[in-house]
Formats: sequence, structure tokens, C-alpha cells
Amino acid sequence: MSKSAKKEILDWGKAILFALVLAFLIRNFIFATSIVEGKSMDPTLEDGERVMYNKFVYLWDTPERGDIVIIERPTKNYVKRVIGLPGDKVKVNGHELYVNGERQTQAYLEESAIQDTADYSEVTVPEGQYFVMGDNRSISKDSRNGLGFIEQEEIIGKSEFVIYPFNEVSKTN
Repeated sequence: MSKSAKKEILDWGKAILFALVLAFLIRNFIFATSIVEGKSMDPTLEDGERVMYNKFVYLWDTPERGDIVIIERPTKNYVKRVIGLPGDKVKVNGHELYVNGERQTQAYLEESAIQDTADYSEVTVPEGQYFVMGDNRSISKDSRNGLGFIEQEEIIGKSEFVIYPFNEVSKTN
């Protein structure tokens, strides 16, 4: 084998190794994907959609009210919307959501989802934890009925884009 062929193979090997290391770093520390399972986030996110989420954003920042986040639990990941921040008082009264006594406008919800939101007694979100809900309130397993408060460490990213199916590629927040 000639010197130029060996150099060509070595150059290709370096490029492939660099690409693999870069892909590993991006996948593990910056962006990843998750599949939406179920109808709890309808109409914002639909069953079977694949979302790209930002793992990097919460290394220096904290989730904000309204963020769609990925929650890691031992059995599965959940996709939910942040409703209450640490220290917030959250309640649902007469189908209306209140945070710290202020009625919340939920433009991302369809009217039927608002009407299907059952009353929920006021709770105070503990420090270091979050209150989350799905956008399809009547069927969502969330902080009201099964997931409880979410530890900050359980929030592994912020949903940024729907990347599949391709005809529905869009920003999620």
C-alpha cells in the first residue's frame, strides 16, 4: 500500500472518530430525542411524535412556567408542561388555573381541555420541586394524580422541536 493511500485511510479514520466523538457529546450533553406516548399533551404534542429536547439549558438555568419538559422516572420518561415553580401556590377552581392567586391564561389549551380541568385544592410547591400538568387535562397523569411534585433533578431537558413525523416539524414552546 502506498504512502498516500495510508495517509488517506488515516485521515478518514480521524474524521470518522471525530464525528463519532462529536455525536456522542451532542447526544449525551446537549440534545436528545424522546417519543410522546399517549394523549396527555394533545393538542400541543400528539401520541407518537418524536421531540428533540435540550439537555443543556437547565445546567445553568431552571425551568420556567410554561416550559414543556422531559421528566425522567425509572419506568419511563414523561413529557409535561411546568405549571408551578418552587414556592408557588397552585389550584384549580371552576375549571380555571390559579398560580399564587392569579388566574392563568392558557392560550396553548383548547377550550374543551379547560372545561375538562377538574377542581384541585390549593397546594404549595416545595423548594427544589415543580408542579406539572399535561395539556389534555382530563386524561393526563401529572402532579395532580400520580406523578406528584417533580424534583429538579428529574427534569432532564426542555422540549424544543417536533422532529417526526416530518410533516409536523415545529417548535414546541
